[in-house]
Amino acid sequence: MADFFLQALAQVSSPAVLLLIVVGVLFGIVGGSIPGFTVTMAILVVFPFTFAMDPVSGVSLMVGVFVGGYSGGIVSGVMLGIPGTPSSITTVYDGYPMAQQGQPGRALGIGVAASFLGTLISVAVLVFFGPLIASFSMNFRPWEITALIVFALTLVAGLSNGALLKGLLAAALGLLITTVGYDRNSNLRFDFGLPALGSGFEILPVMIGIFAFSQLMGNIEKLRDEKHSSKRIDTNVSIPYASILRDMAGQKLNTVRSSLIGSLVGALPGTGGTVANFISYDQAKKFSRHPERFGTGTPDGIVASEASNSAVAGGAFVPTLALGIPGDLPMAIMMGVLILHGITPGPLMFEQNPVLVGAIYASLLIGAVIMVLCQLMLVRWFAKISLIPQQILVPVVLMLCAIGSYALNNNLFDIWVLFAFGILGYLLWKAEVPLTPLILGVVLGNNLERQLFRALELDSSWLTFLTRPLSALFLALAVASVIFSLYQNRKIQRHQRQAEDLAKPSKEPPHAA
Repeated sequence: MADFFLQALAQVSSPAVLLLIVVGVLFGIVGGSIPGFTVTMAILVVFPFTFAMDPVSGVSLMVGVFVGGYSGGIVSGVMLGIPGTPSSITTVYDGYPMAQQGQPGRALGIGVAASFLGTLISVAVLVFFGPLIASFSMNFRPWEITALIVFALTLVAGLSNGALLKGLLAAALGLLITTVGYDRNSNLRFDFGLPALGSGFEILPVMIGIFAFSQLMGNIEKLRDEKHSSKRIDTNVSIPYASILRDMAGQKLNTVRSSLIGSLVGALPGTGGTVANFISYDQAKKFSRHPERFGTGTPDGIVASEASNSAVAGGAFVPTLALGIPGDLPMAIMMGVLILHGITPGPLMFEQNPVLVGAIYASLLIGAVIMVLCQLMLVRWFAKISLIPQQILVPVVLMLCAIGSYALNNNLFDIWVLFAFGILGYLLWKAEVPLTPLILGVVLGNNLERQLFRALELDSSWLTFLTRPLSALFLALAVASVIFSLYQNRKIQRHQRQAEDLAKPSKEPPHAA
């Protein structure tokens, strides 16, 4: 493995690839700095530019965006009190109060340092556990892979903010979308007489439409419904390096704990930085000697938030590379990049494409270093960029999305697919249907169908899924995740009813004086 890593490091260290990583990190930070833009949106905008690149260059660019995006949310969180990305929500709790106390540079410096260390620890987790899991999963046959995909879909649906049924329906809709076109036996399905549907839908315009287009429409709706007051902020920020070094010296345990939580949560399909953010912040508060300081501008809260959300990067790569199951939404897009270049993520990737795996490791490490340098040197400019109004941002991003979809095959039909799925995604968003299970269904649908058909060709009995220990375990976990989600939903509804009952005014007549 060391030889392959050295080969990968040599490729990633070439001037052209290093430049791509720098561009990716910068674009990721900019995307994370702008409230409402998010890491996923930044990755979707960059995705089309990887078409003409070789796999190492394309993946290195995307990794740069990934690393930069997760750290970029701290800028608007500290300067404006508005999280740039959902995964930096808890950064606002202590970063913004510290900035209000006249120490924005200290808050930004602590966050950047924590992001850097979180990324390094998550890479160590990826390097150690990725090959182990891949080696173990080499024994998976079609039955195990089918059951694993079913478990991943139910797990993601169950984590959809208390909307289990909607999550399962969204996942099923994603799987249905992948059945359009010819199947493996050359039977044409759901073409509705349109020749363009014979080859099915391209994954890129579908993903951009469902997520990016619908989110941009949601941003426009928020602009209409909300009155935005223009905040004047002082972007003349200076970083007190000596103070930050003292702060971080007292945060060793907090940094390691939060980074490990981020790596672990990132490795669970469908969770991502937001979940890691809240869990790490909660644990840091519970382990702190001064929990009352949280929310008032303590470094502990900033470190817990930023270390965990950046550690998601390495953790999310573990199931994506080792099992072919995306850890979160950005990883689903990253998986699309690999598939676009003819590379199938999974256990065989470590044997068939070890240099590419090593390039991902190296890109994460180099991207983390570049992120620190860019954040510390250009923090004033990033603070200004975070003030870009949505009226300018939305049409520019929509134009880039349309160009990217067209560039895939130089086919105007792909633009219509983008807008059609954009409208579908917007309607689902309005109906509070989670979009992550839908996108995961689109990404995993073809592999699920392929593995299911292969399993039934080898043995036509469905009972084989239950007689093989690992496939039975994954199916049992799928059922358990659904049952646990139902239990959690009922528990939440019961607490909500109790809160409503307590909030109701008493109907008893007032006592006579």
